[in-house]
Amino acid sequence: MTARIRPPIAIEGGKILSEHQTNVRLGVNIDHVATIRNARGSSYPEPVRAAELALAAGADGITAHLREDRRHISDADIAVLTDLCLKRGKPLNFEMAVTDEMVGIALQARPHAACLVPERREEVTTEGGLDVVRGYDAIAAATARLRHAGSRVSLFIDAEAGQIEASHRLGAQVIELHTGAYCDAARAGEVDRAAAILRRLQDGADLAANLGLEVHAGHGIDYATVKPIAAIPQIAELNIGHFLIGEAIFVGLPEAIHRMRALMEAARAELAA
Repeated sequence: MTARIRPPIAIEGGKILSEHQTNVRLGVNIDHVATIRNARGSSYPEPVRAAELALAAGADGITAHLREDRRHISDADIAVLTDLCLKRGKPLNFEMAVTDEMVGIALQARPHAACLVPERREEVTTEGGLDVVRGYDAIAAATARLRHAGSRVSLFIDAEAGQIEASHRLGAQVIELHTGAYCDAARAGEVDRAAAILRRLQDGADLAANLGLEVHAGHGIDYATVKPIAAIPQIAELNIGHFLIGEAIFVGLPEAIHRMRALMEAARAELAA
């Protein structure tokens, strides 16, 4: 197979540099554009068009999750998104289960980043973090293969010390902290529970950064919950999808991204003040 030539994505100390490098980066997950398309079995709306709009609106990268059951993003989508991100010089974050099939697809596509996630076919959405401790050997093997192919490997985990330390030992460069429980508690008005979960996220991000891991976060984030997460200083990137695609129905994707970006940057400005 002919090797792909990657566009220059500036990296310093293992971190992607962008015009927003003093702020937290925004990766936009476009999976649920494909969910809408697939509901009618049609060819539209096209996920790649959403990716183009997201990048034009200021997204720092695109995230897509190719599930084993292909419930939304398809193999063809991954090929088109890979080409788009290569041409635009922006990273594609390929979310994937730890299976031979998914590792093989990632090795062929060679995305900038591969984020290993837990996956059960019966789940509606990802329900928790990857259990790196119990699945250590399989995850370590997948990580080594992906890194050898040139992808940065991220592990989607809960903010638990054991999971973070295991992620570091097996050679991942990045962890993505699962923020779903915090967002659910905050939206439900469970103030004490939300505060306790936020503290765990803060402590987890601090531990990971001290180990030399780059820290990302994602899942369930909306306008009401983004600022406390974006204010965690060690977090370099947020990956947000379902809410942005839903909000885009009412205001358009560029406007939804602009508002999310403004809230993220406000959180960092307040942190620095």
